[in-house]
Amino acid sequence: MLIVRELTGGMYFGESGRREGSDGPEAFDTECYSVKEIRRIGRIAFEAARTRRKEVTSIDKANVLESSRLWREIIHDLAREYPDVACRDMLVDNAAMQLVQNPAQFDVIVTSNMFGDILSDEASQLTGSIGLLPSASLGEGTRGLYEPIHGSAPDIAGKDMANPIATVLSAAMMLRMSFGLHAVADLMEKAVDSVLEAGLRTRDIARGGPYIKGSEMTNALLDRI
Repeated sequence: MLIVRELTGGMYFGESGRREGSDGPEAFDTECYSVKEIRRIGRIAFEAARTRRKEVTSIDKANVLESSRLWREIIHDLAREYPDVACRDMLVDNAAMQLVQNPAQFDVIVTSNMFGDILSDEASQLTGSIGLLPSASLGEGTRGLYEPIHGSAPDIAGKDMANPIATVLSAAMMLRMSFGLHAVADLMEKAVDSVLEAGLRTRDIARGGPYIKGSEMTNALLDRI
């Protein structure tokens, strides 16, 4: 599953503040999307879908939000440029349920900043741990910032507990998406598959069973690569 999340617009970057209302202070956050912003992120999703299962699910809240209604209009317009890619809409509350109930139905998901923030964390738990998930923040062209979705985890620093898999997979994403080194990325991803199929587990994915240190998992990955 690939979640394509818009990162520079929406509610997180809209006008916000506080004001006096009839019953005291009020707070507000504004979601605003332009046609250009929607087309830009939508095109990334459709292009990615062409290299995968040729399916895009656009997630919005068009039954309530005007910003989502524009989002849906532009995604539909863009879909006409990609007749080889199947495109469907899904309301975000239904999508949250469907991710748990039947995740295999999804391949490429495209959605707004806030919805993507929430749904990507939900989707990460389908694997059992955020220690397994890579991410990329992509700009124009081939530039990007690649990182595990879990952050730096300072609470376990120096304890040799961190799962290195998300870091390795983030590097594989970088090699594939920024440098076009698909064969090398394949090798790294196959190494991850191999250690998991062999039953090797770090603490976060051991589920109470035996587990190995983060450095031991790293060495196992390096051996296979």
